[in-house]
Amino acid sequence: MNMKQYMIEEIFSRFGAVKRARDCFLYTSKGVRLVDMYQEGGRAILGWGKGSAVTVFKNVLERKIIGTFATDFSPRVSGGQSQLSRAVSELLAGERFVHVFNSRDDALDFAKSNSLCAVDFIPWNQENIDWREKDCVLIAPPFPFGDTVFVIAMKEDVPCGDSVYCVPAPLSAAITRSIYDLISELQTREEKDWFIYDTVLTKYWMRKGPYLFPKVGQERYKDFIVHCLDCGIVISPDFNVPSIVPFGADKGNFTKLKNNPFEF
Repeated sequence: MNMKQYMIEEIFSRFGAVKRARDCFLYTSKGVRLVDMYQEGGRAILGWGKGSAVTVFKNVLERKIIGTFATDFSPRVSGGQSQLSRAVSELLAGERFVHVFNSRDDALDFAKSNSLCAVDFIPWNQENIDWREKDCVLIAPPFPFGDTVFVIAMKEDVPCGDSVYCVPAPLSAAITRSIYDLISELQTREEKDWFIYDTVLTKYWMRKGPYLFPKVGQERYKDFIVHCLDCGIVISPDFNVPSIVPFGADKGNFTKLKNNPFEF
């Protein structure tokens, strides 16, 4: 069973269609506000609409440059560094060359074909990784427009393969801006913004930074998803993908879960 699709259907059957999203909340047609702790598997870790990426997307879209031709926003322009590669270089604190793929498997295959081992970029990671030392980094940009953009960042300018994704200009501009938004947020969010919810959340999850790993066993995880929905909380539908502390939520958003505990 596709658990993500299952969760989508459960949200719709209980609360109706999602009509609006803002910060860490989803607003439905039945007038219910849900706390989003899934956050598109991390794509929405900056929040729904936070930063300027959505505005940039709309502005470029209005220019009608939505074809497959080269633009100022294309990942590769005349073989030189693009806006995206400059953003990634700033994020990783060193010059990088980038290629974009529309699947994780394609991105990893490209790295492997060039004898590179891609390391996932995880914002606010707790491993104290020095990204400057990594020859190849896989980045899922924090722009929640589905999971169709994966960036491979390399120290060397490796020729691209046939699987490289010709990213539409509005999307390319938006993911570039989202990386700059992430750079800004990396300077402000810290432990004090996450541990304030520990009194409720650490009963069910082990927290590492903003990431929540379930203590509930995999055999009961589907029941836990449903229980959280009944408490107005959307968690990761995938047992192996952590939920995320909802930056900007209030402790009161977890009152239902606190008063109606899940037994496991």
